[in-house]
This record gives sequence, structure tokens and C-alpha cells, in this order.
Amino acid sequence: MSISLRKITHQVLIGDVKVGGGAPIVVQSMTNTDTVNVAATVNQIIELATAGSEMVRITVNSEEAAKAVAEIRNKLNQQGCTVPIVGDFHFNGHKLLEKYPDCAAALDKYRINPGNVGRGKSRDPQFQQMIEFACKYDKPVRIGVNGGSLDQAVLTRLLDDNRLLQHPESLPAITRKAIVLSALESAAKAEEIGLAKNKIILSCKISNVQELINIYQDLSSRCDYALHLGLTEAGIGSKGIVSSAAALSVLMQQGIGDTIRISLTPEPGASRTQEVIVGQEILQTMGFRSFTPMVISCPGCGRTTSDYFQKLAMDIQTYLRDQMPIWRTQYPGVETMEVAVMGCVVNGPGESKSANIGISLPGTGETPVAPVYEDGEKTVTLKGDKIAEEFQEIVQRYIESHYAADKS
Repeated sequence: MSISLRKITHQVLIGDVKVGGGAPIVVQSMTNTDTVNVAATVNQIIELATAGSEMVRITVNSEEAAKAVAEIRNKLNQQGCTVPIVGDFHFNGHKLLEKYPDCAAALDKYRINPGNVGRGKSRDPQFQQMIEFACKYDKPVRIGVNGGSLDQAVLTRLLDDNRLLQHPESLPAITRKAIVLSALESAAKAEEIGLAKNKIILSCKISNVQELINIYQDLSSRCDYALHLGLTEAGIGSKGIVSSAAALSVLMQQGIGDTIRISLTPEPGASRTQEVIVGQEILQTMGFRSFTPMVISCPGCGRTTSDYFQKLAMDIQTYLRDQMPIWRTQYPGVETMEVAVMGCVVNGPGESKSANIGISLPGTGETPVAPVYEDGEKTVTLKGDKIAEEFQEIVQRYIESHYAADKS
């Protein structure tokens, strides 16, 4: 597969995280706690960061939330969590940044929506005020246009011009142009006020896959700002995952995008970290980055009427991901490892040999033995009731022998 060269954009530094300019595509997420609840917000930020989120956005929508930001940053630092936190501002951000300088200083980036920063005559002064605070505190800004909160002044202007054309364009076409134009005009205005180009990230997010692709293709062709990708309001469960993967994969394959967020609606009781895992898996399966050892497993068929191999594949995948916060420092490079868990003799040995380490479990009616392969060579055959435990131990030993940081 040929992966397009990524377009070199201006690089933005957010805390210690580099975005754009040829840096690896960054995965970010957002809390859904009430920011006023400092303990809950700190705990969720740490949970997201531990899962691999490289930036975490929090809602700053009230004076109480703005007051809490500096305390959140301090408590994160005390617990050794240095992940950059981003302030999500709408409607009253200019007032909050002015009234609470500790909040303005503690955040690593501001997120501004041109459609929500003000209305009518108040829009430009309020936008300018927020950009001036970004300049004062030396903070980058994401100018994020959303289809659901598009600046109506821009849309109205384009619709008025469209009516004068001999062959007017459709409303969806004009709306796409308005979304892109709102982002570009706002970025140009921010530069006029004094914000450097390498302090600006743009996003234009809507919930329709094909429209999103068209918008970002247009935006990318017209600027060299760092771009944040995301299908907004992607949905719940498999719908949200598939929609996000479809949209973002097409764009990233074309070299578009410097940072991503997967905007999943959490299933009841599910961890917020799912959006981080999905983002990582999209990047890893596309070949852009590696985050955790990949488990290759077959779907099963009539030859695998037992669910034993399914349970083993699930257990191994969970084990590998749970260990990664420790392994990142102890075993550099382990994230590129492939582990195969196969269910019968048809493809099992072949796929197992192709992985770094693999096991070929017996299918229905096959001899109850499970050969294990390491780097293409059979090293042992497991049998009995403890195949799963023994294989997990073999995986651990393989990692220790092949990826230890002090390995000579």
C-alpha cells in the first residue's frame, strides 16, 4: 500500500507536544466531567492520558469552571501527569480569560469557535480579545468551525453573492464554502491581531462523512496551517467508529491532518478511553503510528465451534493494552510487535509464523495441541488446560528478551 507523503504544515507546540510540520499525527480527547468537579476531572484526564491521549480538552463554560482550571493543572502536575490541557471556550471565553488570568496561564491551548464567539457588532471585538489573550500568554489557538454553529454572517454573505450568479450553487455547496471561509478568514484575522502562524490550528468539523472529506480537501489546498481532524457527533458504538475511520482514513491517506479526535458518544457505563483507543487503532492500522502490539486473530468458522480461541485473543489483546503504560518505558519498540492467535490448522500455522509470536490453536476434531511460533520458528507445543496462561507467559518472556531498554 502506498501512503501519501504528509503535507508539511507549520508546526505548533502545545506543551511538549508537536503538532504539524511533519510530526506524527497526535491523538487527543475530551473529558465529559463537570470541570467544576476538580477531582473527577483530574481522574478522567489521567485515565485518558494513561490510555494514550496526547492532549485532553476540558470545558471552560462558567466562572466556576475557569476558577477550577489552575487547580486541575496543579493536581495533575503533583501526580506526574504532564499531558497538555486545552480550554474549550464558547460565548463567554473573552470574559473568562480576562477575569481569571490563572486559567489563561494554566491552559496549554485555547479552542475558539468563530460562530459562537459573539454576534453582530460584538463578534469581532470579542474574537480579537481572545486572540490578544493568546498572544499575551503565548498560547496556541484552535480555530474550530462546526457545521452546527457556523458563523451566520459568513453564510449569509455567500448566499447573497450566490443569488446573483447566473447558475447559483446548491445550499450544501455554499455551506461547505462558508465553513472553510470562516476558518480561513478567522485565521487571517488572528494573524493581523498578532498571533503567529505557528500558533494556529484549524478544524472544520461536521457529521457527514463525504461532506467532511470535501471540506478538508478544500481547506488543505488553501492553507498551510496545522489541521485538526474529526467527524463531529460521530455517533455511538460501531456507527461512530466506522464513520470516523472512513472519513479520517481517506483524508490522512491524502496527507491531510495533523491531530485527530474520535467524537464517540459513550455507551452507557463505557469508559471515555474508548475514543482514544479507536483513534490509536485507526492510525496504527493505516500504518502512520504504532501504539500497542497488534493481535491478529481469525474470525472463526465451522472448524472452530469452540470459543476458546476467541477468549484467548481477547485476553491477550486486553493484557497487551493494559501493560502498555509500563512497557512504553521498559520495552521501547514493543508497540510494533504482532501477536497471532489462530483457531485451526487451515491458516493457523502460516499466520502464526508471519507474526513475531503466534499460537495455532486446535480446531474442532483436531489433535488438542497448540504449536507456538517465534519469529517464524516453532519453539514449543502447548497442551492441557493451561494453554492460555502458558502462552501469556511466553509472550511476556519474548518481550523481555527482544525489547528490553538495556538490551545489548
